[in-house]
Amino acid sequence: MQTNSSAEHPFDAFRALLAQMPVASAEAVAAVRARDAQLTKPPGALGRLEEIVEWLAAWQDRAEPTAERPTVVVFAANHGVVAQGVSPYPASVTAQMLKNFSAGGAAVNQICAVNGAGLKVFELALNLPTKDITEAPAMEARECAATIAYGMEAIAGGADLLALGEMGIGNTTIAAAIYYALYGGEAEDWVGRGTGVNDEGLARKANAVRRAVALHRDHLDDPFELLRRLGGREVAAMAGAILAARMERTPVLLDGYVVCAAAAVLHALDPSSIDHCLAGHASAEAAHAEVLKRLGKKPLLDLGMRLGEGSGAALAIGLVKAAVACHKDMATFSSAGVDNKGA
Repeated sequence: MQTNSSAEHPFDAFRALLAQMPVASAEAVAAVRARDAQLTKPPGALGRLEEIVEWLAAWQDRAEPTAERPTVVVFAANHGVVAQGVSPYPASVTAQMLKNFSAGGAAVNQICAVNGAGLKVFELALNLPTKDITEAPAMEARECAATIAYGMEAIAGGADLLALGEMGIGNTTIAAAIYYALYGGEAEDWVGRGTGVNDEGLARKANAVRRAVALHRDHLDDPFELLRRLGGREVAAMAGAILAARMERTPVLLDGYVVCAAAAVLHALDPSSIDHCLAGHASAEAAHAEVLKRLGKKPLLDLGMRLGEGSGAALAIGLVKAAVACHKDMATFSSAGVDNKGA
């Protein structure tokens, strides 16, 4: 997918793609509803499982949607803002956790195994953290654009369902800065404890977010510019992955607080750009529920999780698979010899 040719500005190619996004297939949804009406259950009895099947059909453009090749994609990056004391963990933990993913030792590995999902992890220049957003833009414009493009290419491989995750010490601070810049209020409204900062750390985190947004305030009207000044490489890559999935008609399950920051940037550009996304879960990070409201997303799960690494979205894959199995394999009233409701 070409995204970086002769555009006058590094982000122009992505703006062009946003103007060309495919829309939901009404025909596929109608076919799903017609079959659903014949299944051996009262109408609406499976609740949101029925909505999930319609969502899959709409974006896959298939009367018989599938969830046979789900893939969890995790992007990992490091952040200069860690120098402000916003995390109790050092940046070295990001690389160490990637080794844990590779060894199969992380929670997301176990969840993927249970749900029959593939797992791909992409390291984004861990040895070169983005700049400290309290002192400078996180990325240059071309660097940010290249990272978005990389995220688009990273999802190649034929998945019929994409679940997004991230790993990066300091990235809940980055996400909070994005939300504060987009939605206003007070910095404290968007800052949570992340990986477990104490009260002093929480105050440092809120202060860093406040200072970062104040520093860049005159340049935040354009969501792409906001992304490159306040974001991180994993957030930029996830924005690219969401956009590429839309162009390829691949439904997306969003993970928690940080993943939704990428969705929020796209939503600010065009609210319809994340219509092919569902929220896999509501994170225990306090502001995530408000973010989901802003994005118009009702989470599939709410289990008090705040791990990141795609764990909540990966867990939701099981629900999607169950929804598809019910729709595909349940008997109809006719085949089972069960009387349907009267006229």
